[in-house]
Amino acid sequence: MKLNYDGQEQIQANYDKVWTFINDPRKVGRCLPNVEQIDVTSDRSFSALVSVGVGPVRGKFKFDVQLEPQPENHKMLLKLKGNGLGTAIDLAADANLDTFNGITSLNWQGEADVRGPAATIGPRILDKKAKALIAHVFSQVKNNVNAIA
Repeated sequence: MKLNYDGQEQIQANYDKVWTFINDPRKVGRCLPNVEQIDVTSDRSFSALVSVGVGPVRGKFKFDVQLEPQPENHKMLLKLKGNGLGTAIDLAADANLDTFNGITSLNWQGEADVRGPAATIGPRILDKKAKALIAHVFSQVKNNVNAIA
């Protein structure tokens, strides 16, 4: 099942501060919901163990995340591959950064491909949960960019 998302966050921080934050796998990893463990595997990637519940499908998922910065385009690409409880998730997302008067806009979009039991619970339930999870990550970037050193 393919799902598409987009959104925007207005962050009260300058471009350089936001750019530095989203390039740090440890900081980005802390923005995932229900994180139990983060292992930074390189300066651009990390693995995370996350508790997830979608309808009757509940359990732990392991996500491998790759950050692919494109500073010349003011864009961050993110690729996520995850699995757990027989379900596989692939997510490709990008965030464009723009700044004006000390406020940085993070305009994001992504496409997820979900296979396995979670994909069978129904598009509306899965879509609602996936939107909430993605929105959580970007709102946590907004909330934490000034808080996490």
